[in-house]
Amino acid sequence: MNKTNFKTEHRTPEIEINKPGASKFWQQPNFNLWAYIIFVVLSFYLWQGYLEVKKEEIPYSKFIAYVEKNEVAEAKVTDKYISGTLKLKDKTTNSPRRFITVPLLNNELAQNLEKHGVEYSVSRGSNWFGNFLVNWVIPFGMLFLVWTWITRRMGQGGKGFLSIAGNRVHIHAESTLNVTFDDVAGAEETKEELLENVAFLKDPERVQRLGGRMPKGVLLAGPPGTGKTLLARAVAGEAKVPFFSIAGSEFIEMFVGVGAARVRELFEQARQKAPCIIFIDEIDAIGGARGIGPMMGGHDEREQTLNQLLSEMDGFDTSVGVVVMAATNRPDILDKALLRAGRFDRQIIVDKPDLKDREAILKLHSSKIEMAEDVDLHVVAQRTPGFVGADLENIANEAAIGAVRENHDRVTMEDFEAAIDRIVAGPEKKHRVLNNEEKKRVAFHESGHTLVAVTVPTGTPVHKVSIIPRGVAALGYTMQLPVDEKFLSTKNELKDQLTILLGGRVAEEIAFGDISSGAQNDLERASEIARAMVCQFGMSDNLGPLTYGKRQQLMYLGVQGQEERNYSEETAKLIDSEVRTLVEEAHEQATQILTKKRSTLDALAELLKEKEVLSGDEVAKVTKKADNDIF
Repeated sequence: MNKTNFKTEHRTPEIEINKPGASKFWQQPNFNLWAYIIFVVLSFYLWQGYLEVKKEEIPYSKFIAYVEKNEVAEAKVTDKYISGTLKLKDKTTNSPRRFITVPLLNNELAQNLEKHGVEYSVSRGSNWFGNFLVNWVIPFGMLFLVWTWITRRMGQGGKGFLSIAGNRVHIHAESTLNVTFDDVAGAEETKEELLENVAFLKDPERVQRLGGRMPKGVLLAGPPGTGKTLLARAVAGEAKVPFFSIAGSEFIEMFVGVGAARVRELFEQARQKAPCIIFIDEIDAIGGARGIGPMMGGHDEREQTLNQLLSEMDGFDTSVGVVVMAATNRPDILDKALLRAGRFDRQIIVDKPDLKDREAILKLHSSKIEMAEDVDLHVVAQRTPGFVGADLENIANEAAIGAVRENHDRVTMEDFEAAIDRIVAGPEKKHRVLNNEEKKRVAFHESGHTLVAVTVPTGTPVHKVSIIPRGVAALGYTMQLPVDEKFLSTKNELKDQLTILLGGRVAEEIAFGDISSGAQNDLERASEIARAMVCQFGMSDNLGPLTYGKRQQLMYLGVQGQEERNYSEETAKLIDSEVRTLVEEAHEQATQILTKKRSTLDALAELLKEKEVLSGDEVAKVTKKADNDIF
């Protein structure tokens, strides 16, 4: 268990925040008003055409006969045609017959034809171009417009449905890659591993002379933000070869077979540009273990894409100089066939940077910032254990923004401190005003943490104490600055951490005779540490050097999976008893320390209430008289 930095927070219960309502559909960014209007007009046009088809065209002479027999119910007369409804009913539908006819405008001719009993009709004329335009071009044109609009919504990047199988790969020529290993701070061991791949790409015959072959694949695994993509680009930049970049999720579409087609096209393009590098970011999107989940045993789109990727990596010749690099945050869920030798031959762990690497990363990202002389990047690196490269870049950027906000000519150490506090604990809530009673209680709570931290044998120096509300629920915090980078914690160190965590709650008990909800986060963390000591670290005398509870270790993410219970009910009761004993012992030790140093506790709380923020030097001035009271 790596505990290099310790922070306590005085927290209040969480408050649910209402989310804003959804906007109306015509305000959505994907809504196209003109396409909607075209669709409505087209629908109306087709409906009108449907009604026109249902009308029976009759000769004009029959229409005159129907009129004379009083069999016309209604009629609509225009300059080109007459339409309406007859009183006669259709034999099949039993509904009034609808008709349309073209009148004869020459009345004398019409009367002469009727006199001699001639049945006649009038034609509308042969306008083939107009008929073709109205009956074919306009309907199919409007259908094409609607179809194009729909397919653009289905396709990605506006490329449309017909180009759905097109590749989404981003190709960077060797002349455009200006990223080298000089642009990557820290990660020296990782860069040494990758330098061999650079040598293979530059001179593939060097390793082939001894009968070896170039690795087909390199898998970069590590937490988010550690620079996996940057390292891959640096390899291409050092080797001066083309760089093919694509995300794993860009292979997948709603139609089965599209992903496999994109994989084939990607490797075909890479062979034509060899030597080159293919980089697949977030490969776990397509490389997850098969046979797991709702599609167990099936051949869905993701599995077909993975099968094609496995086939391509088996099939291409390493002598052509194509190296496949991939990055993932979840190597534990990748398919075993993808990780075997001959595919991803090398698996390189890109871990979180240590103290030296963090300082180098900060120097790199601060090189373009105008910094004051008081800025000590070593102290900044000490205050940021567990931070990755992306976090450190964000700190440098936030410090520059804070300096502009405060109208500083240069970025000062105070700006860096404010940036770290903002990222770790959240922004200051300047408008959240505590009443005097709450402010006093928070001051005693944080003073309890501070006083216990400077008293226990293994406590690290206190760097800052604050009772300024930050974030959603943090009303104060105590920040310790580790002297050295540590990767292990002893039993005594963990016990002292428990004591420090309970120092705030004990200080409230001593000062007010009552407790508050502000120790919620402290109790959660204390319980987790105590249970880990008993169940995972074998630090219980009664239970012995054994581990209890099987967990899926997600070491690359720094978290653990769900526990699988592998012990009896009797053992569970003993575990609960041991955890309670550890916490109660820490509570008792914190009570002894703060009871003996009650006067120092009162003085520290009063000063903190007055100034709201205390530095490590100010804390030392108040507590130096009590350095040897107990230990």
